[in-house]
Amino acid sequence: MALDLVIRNALVVRDSGPVLLCIGIRDGFIAELAPEISESAKETIDARGLHVFPGVIDAHVHFNEPGRADWEGIATGSAALAAGGGTCFIDMPLNSSPPTLDAPSFELKLAAARASARTDFALWGGLTPDNLDKLEELAEHGAVGFKAFMSSSGISDFRSCDDESLYRGMQTAARLGLPVAVHAENDGMTRARAEIARAAGRTSVRDYLDSRPIHAEAEAISRALVFAEETGCALHVVHTSSARGVELIRQAADAGLCDVTCETCPHYLLLSEEDVEKLGAAAKCSPPLRSDHERQRLLGEVAAGRVDTIGSDHSPSPPDMKNSKDFFAVWGGVSGIQTTLRALLTLGLSPSLVGRLLSSNVANRFRLPNKGGIRVGADADLALVDLSGASVLNADVLLYRHRMSPYIGRTLKGAVRRTLVRGRTVALDGTALGGPSGRFLRPAPPTD
Repeated sequence: MALDLVIRNALVVRDSGPVLLCIGIRDGFIAELAPEISESAKETIDARGLHVFPGVIDAHVHFNEPGRADWEGIATGSAALAAGGGTCFIDMPLNSSPPTLDAPSFELKLAAARASARTDFALWGGLTPDNLDKLEELAEHGAVGFKAFMSSSGISDFRSCDDESLYRGMQTAARLGLPVAVHAENDGMTRARAEIARAAGRTSVRDYLDSRPIHAEAEAISRALVFAEETGCALHVVHTSSARGVELIRQAADAGLCDVTCETCPHYLLLSEEDVEKLGAAAKCSPPLRSDHERQRLLGEVAAGRVDTIGSDHSPSPPDMKNSKDFFAVWGGVSGIQTTLRALLTLGLSPSLVGRLLSSNVANRFRLPNKGGIRVGADADLALVDLSGASVLNADVLLYRHRMSPYIGRTLKGAVRRTLVRGRTVALDGTALGGPSGRFLRPAPPTD
């Protein structure tokens, strides 16, 4: 039977390094990998001079639908993901309205994604003090895991977890065999510092940065690790902003104390607190960006393979929410889903490490079937990338609903020439192609 597509002369990114291979695709799957493929095909792509990465899987996005599609939306968000080499996203349970806290709200988000997603997708469920009795139904409907905040989420209908709620939620998640992802900052410490600063009229960028110190993150990570050890829950610490945080996670993992993985984001690796002071709202996030010295330490942890995954934490908002003289009141979220792959290449990380951080490690952690690698039998999710050049990022190439990014004006390495989801081209030279065709992914059963 003829192949649907053959990609020839491809430098295929593998753990051992790029290998010159041909890729044969049939029925959306990789059917053959070989130096030469002689079978006939309906279509051929000459990938000479291009690296072929496994498609980016972004496990940390806020597309805010249903309810707040004016902030981003699944159509625009998934188009931007595809343009940046992405083939799958896992959408967070906030800031949609209603948040994804039970079966009905999960089904609302699932319907929105099926109607608009250009890439494949999975969905997080939420973990708050208000839905501890709903975690099982979220799991039954296909949630990939549960997201909890140890500090304020910034959204009134998604409450942060007190210690007892988080512990009980982890007990349930362990029984269900699903991970808990935590935003780890000490709420009492960050809240008190912010209140003291604002009461004194200190509301500058610097005041905000000072209100969320590294030790507030480290303390919360330590507490989450203890809860994970005691409950047997798989723990995923999202957007880790400091080398100290990574060290705590790795120590626990290496000692076998708990099943824990670590995520960081491109903005913590490319930008520093000095950039927040220059760029303002476009670079506000929590935890905040750190000093350049700390940025370099964190990058060293990534380069050494001590960070498991990288997600964009794409969290956009309308421009008016980014406009306030009180920096504490500015919406905290970085838009970066379209530039994640190029950002990591700009940092000089090897293609093989980039492939693990953005694809295979993500698929393995969240048990996404047939995703995360270029191998026979896997979904043909591929990003064809030209590594030979670099270009300045301009706002007009961004496919976000609101073209805001802290990387505008920055030179980024590489160019994503083509993105394929299950063998179908969904983006070509920065333009999204076709319509919604994303497939919903349930996590595979856990293995012993």
